[in-house]
Amino acid sequence: MIVVLLVVGLGVVGLVHWYVWRRMVRDVSRAGGWYRRVGTGLAVVLPVVSVAALVGGRALPLAAERWLAWPGYLWLAVLLYLVLALLVGELVRPLLRRWVRRPAGQPVPEPVAVTVGGPVAVAAEDEAPPVVAASRRLFVARAVAVAAGGVAAGVVGNGAYGVLRGPRLKQVTVPLARLPRAAHGYRIAVVSDIHLGPILGRSHTRRIVDTINGAQPDLVAIVGDLVDGSVPDLGPAAEPLAGLRSRDGSFFVTGNHEYFSGAAPWVEFVRELGVHPLENARTELPYFDLAGVNDIAGTAEGHGPDYARALGDRDRSRASVLLAHQPVTIHDSVHWGVDLQLSGHTHGGQLWPGNYVAALANPTVAGLDRYGDTQLYVTRGAGAWGPPVRVGAPSDITIVTLASRQA
Repeated sequence: MIVVLLVVGLGVVGLVHWYVWRRMVRDVSRAGGWYRRVGTGLAVVLPVVSVAALVGGRALPLAAERWLAWPGYLWLAVLLYLVLALLVGELVRPLLRRWVRRPAGQPVPEPVAVTVGGPVAVAAEDEAPPVVAASRRLFVARAVAVAAGGVAAGVVGNGAYGVLRGPRLKQVTVPLARLPRAAHGYRIAVVSDIHLGPILGRSHTRRIVDTINGAQPDLVAIVGDLVDGSVPDLGPAAEPLAGLRSRDGSFFVTGNHEYFSGAAPWVEFVRELGVHPLENARTELPYFDLAGVNDIAGTAEGHGPDYARALGDRDRSRASVLLAHQPVTIHDSVHWGVDLQLSGHTHGGQLWPGNYVAALANPTVAGLDRYGDTQLYVTRGAGAWGPPVRVGAPSDITIVTLASRQA
């Protein structure tokens, strides 16, 4: 089955690249010209580099992975919007052909006799000599290709700038019925999906820490997917987390990507940085209980989420806030009487129209929702997986302000 899926996947990749090559290279260039040769070469090399970037993290050292990640991942983002723009171009192409065939104000020509190798034929009113028709087709093909390339480059460039600039602060107020009056206005900095790896590194972590510290929260919650790699490779990139400052400390739960990289070493590493891991555990803060569960991905290793351990013996009269990486666990939180679940994982879809795909697998893609007596807040995350690009889903660090209904 895996082999069949692999073959189908490679076939789709090949078909998509053939379509892009046809519209962006073959249809707009002369056979044997430099543009045709370079474009054909890139149509072969870029998909190979992209596939290598996707699988290289499991087999290559980080330094080598960086050389593949930048061009490989960026091309995947460009490819997405190039294909979407070209598909729109397919709808526009007939209109452009009609427009260039009859310039404004030009009368419709009468049928004329044309000799074609002997017999006399009458040309249709829209028909042009072969050289003129070919020139018009070339003009339309080039216009569509230039427009599609410009749109893809502009969208991806702006999306990459948004990621590399760093996440912006977002403010959300969440009222909790059981929160005491004294805790009204308590502020939690929620950050998820930082995804340190071959592209986002130490400087990205430092920007996040500076942004959080500038907000002066009461507590920091790191809700999984901190890294895409091992502690020896990415430990230095995560070290600025030691500089996080808040009144009640910083807390961490695992995401699915920690289990791809080795969750146990990362749990110990963040502990050494002064960040408190909540491995199916709870801490009783002065005004509410803060709990955390392991990610679902840990189930295969016998370290999945355990709500009984995290919440089973708590005082139900106190408000509770749960850190859980994936929003799909919300129904367990409802069962255990959690007041507020803080999650990430979805990236808000990261690349439009990925938000529609993410909605198929997650109850909430981004923002605040209510499920029974439990509220769920999903942050879009502070980094990016794969392409360092976000379109329609800007990265964020959310300051969740808890409000008491008794205030």
